[in-house]
Amino acid sequence: MDISLIIKVAGVGILVSVATQILSKSGRDEQSMLVTLAGIVVVLLLLVEEIALLFDRICAVFGF
Repeated sequence: MDISLIIKVAGVGILVSVATQILSKSGRDEQSMLVTLAGIVVVLLLLVEEIALLFDRICAVFGF
């Protein structure tokens, strides 16, 4: 596992939390929820290749 992936996920998390706080304080709760949801989707897209690799290794270990 590469450290750059962890840094990318942390960066997205920090940006999303700042944007959510700013939108919440200004009374735009709907937009803050959408920003949070978009952040989750971006992180999942970053992790999808690693998850696929994990499943391939599990299948190789158990012989599926």
